[in-house]
Amino acid sequence: QVQVVESGGGLVQAGESLRLSCKYVPSGRSFGNYAVGWFRQAPGKEREFVSVISWNGFRKEYRDSVKGRFTIARDNAKNTVYLEMNSLKPEDTAVYYCAVTVSASSGYYTTALLDYSYWGQGTQVTVSS
Repeated sequence: QVQVVESGGGLVQAGESLRLSCKYVPSGRSFGNYAVGWFRQAPGKEREFVSVISWNGFRKEYRDSVKGRFTIARDNAKNTVYLEMNSLKPEDTAVYYCAVTVSASSGYYTTALLDYSYWGQGTQVTVSS
């Protein structure tokens, strides 16, 4: 089991920035390489992929609409992944979820929602125009 907790959401104006944090805490018997993804869900819409980072940090992926504005990073010593969001737009408004998947490969990552076993409760990001 892995507990996942997001933080850092809030209300900002268009053009401003936010940094989301995802703290993941494996149970005593959990071990492996933890790839971490960010997803978001706007009202009335399906949950969608935003970004992902592999356990070794070398592999990253972003959805097209956030490329150049969002940056994902991780600190494995703190079991924390960050999503730096700059130049926010009203269309970025959503609940942002952090998700964790375990793999035998340190370079593994996936953008598929169904591949993730552990999810946080989400943090609201609201961008006003």
